[in-house]
Amino acid sequence: MPQSDIYEAGLSKVAANFQTLSPLTLIERAAHVFPNRTAIIHGTVRRTWAETYARCRQLASALTKRGIGLGDTVAVMATNTPEIYEAHFGVPMTGAVLNTLNTRLDGEALGFILGHGEAKVLITDTEFSPVIAEALRIADRDILVIDIDDPQAELPEGAGQTLGEMDYEAFIADGDADFAWSPPADEWQAISLNYTSGTTGNPKGVVYHHRGAYLNAMGNIVSWNMQPHPVYLWTLPMFHCNGWCFPWTIAAQAGTSVCLRKVGAKGIFDGIADHKVNYFCGAPIVLSFVINASDADKRPFDHQVNVMTAAAPPPASVLEAMERDGFNVTHVYGLTETYGPAVVCAWHEEWDDLPSAERAAMKSRQGVRYHVLQGLDVIDPETMQSVPADGETMGEVMFQGNIVMKGYLKNPDATGESLSGGWFHSGDLGVKHPDGYIQLKDRSKDIIISGGENISSIEVEGVIYKHPDVMDAAVVARPDDKWGETPCAFVELKPDAGDVSDKDIITFCRDNLAHYKCPKHVVFGDLPKTSTGKIQKFILRERARDM
Repeated sequence: MPQSDIYEAGLSKVAANFQTLSPLTLIERAAHVFPNRTAIIHGTVRRTWAETYARCRQLASALTKRGIGLGDTVAVMATNTPEIYEAHFGVPMTGAVLNTLNTRLDGEALGFILGHGEAKVLITDTEFSPVIAEALRIADRDILVIDIDDPQAELPEGAGQTLGEMDYEAFIADGDADFAWSPPADEWQAISLNYTSGTTGNPKGVVYHHRGAYLNAMGNIVSWNMQPHPVYLWTLPMFHCNGWCFPWTIAAQAGTSVCLRKVGAKGIFDGIADHKVNYFCGAPIVLSFVINASDADKRPFDHQVNVMTAAAPPPASVLEAMERDGFNVTHVYGLTETYGPAVVCAWHEEWDDLPSAERAAMKSRQGVRYHVLQGLDVIDPETMQSVPADGETMGEVMFQGNIVMKGYLKNPDATGESLSGGWFHSGDLGVKHPDGYIQLKDRSKDIIISGGENISSIEVEGVIYKHPDVMDAAVVARPDDKWGETPCAFVELKPDAGDVSDKDIITFCRDNLAHYKCPKHVVFGDLPKTSTGKIQKFILRERARDM
């Protein structure tokens, strides 16, 4: 047989056995191989992988009976409870698209999302009944509403109203636990819809596909060196980039999800001590909860706890404090448009011998691409040429590959702009070091241009975080008649901080920074944050302009 015929026969055989990639296959495997291992812990609730898989199929079956199918949107408004975890499998088992809603949004934003995403079903926790009632009025759509009535919940005043036809348990009770679902015929089929924060105008709907979700779920395992059967604490909201794809990752590893309705130091330490939690994720604000925990909230533990952090670049001082407290921190970076984390600060053993401050500085870099990301570079957006790897020349961080979004829903202009030139343009400015590791310097809109000099707000914030009395800090541009802009620092002090003045912060900065980079004004108080712990700088910029 000629060689070409062998190749052709081989290709035909491969085509005949080709199966689409989908994270839905991961829960089927977990239930088959480890049916009796604990999958979910939520207060007094304990469920195995066999039970969880059956409930996901019941949800899929119940949705199908209501006419939900390929391309329909099912929205979920919930904290980190079993219902939202099950939705990550049960909804796409029908061919529908899962739209998890940000629980911090107001009724107007949620109403826009429900309308724009054309939700046909909304599964919502009664904790959010006031804002959801407003959202449903604004959306003005025929939406089947199902309530989550969680007996573990401590509801705020005014919450708890039932808005739906029935509650979640009654709804899935009508479903078949042996529902026969199939992976998608096309792995590029949409699996989820995630809306950006919408700090300027309406939020944009980021569309994920099954292939990307599967790959990033596996990429989390490899990039984090995640052991089998992890005990994972849900400090990261599952509505945020589908929990960075970790609902599917935990299924792949047949791990245990420890649910947490409210994130705080006590809940984190209780999870570690009571359930032997050894993995959790979160923004630097979650790390701040840990290192600033009161003695009453802290619990001793004698096992390794691994923490993955992203969102705003964590200050080196925070990473150093986490290490001192016995937590092994892995720094990752990504965006909603890249399925969450797509870049990791892959660690080198020789860095273990560096002094602690230098180790933390190395760890605070964003790093290199995930195994499942094909392209990562720092590029001059004007020339589309890679910047020199000198650690100084700034460019825009750009991504290529299977874990880049399909695009923005119903927004071809924004999609075309963000994916122009064959790269996803992140809007983040950074440098590339000689070893190829990238490091963010700022969002393009957050660079402060003072007297013609570019000042990185991240650099200034990193210095302020080193002050022993500072818990959180953000630096933005404040208009200045002479310099055009000058840095303005907003500082949140620790509860036990002494008498700290603006002059103390400015002097501290002048001792550790070039003077032109130092803040000219310091404002003390609580900082506005998103549900994922990101400081809302657009609010602070408005405050600075109005000062």
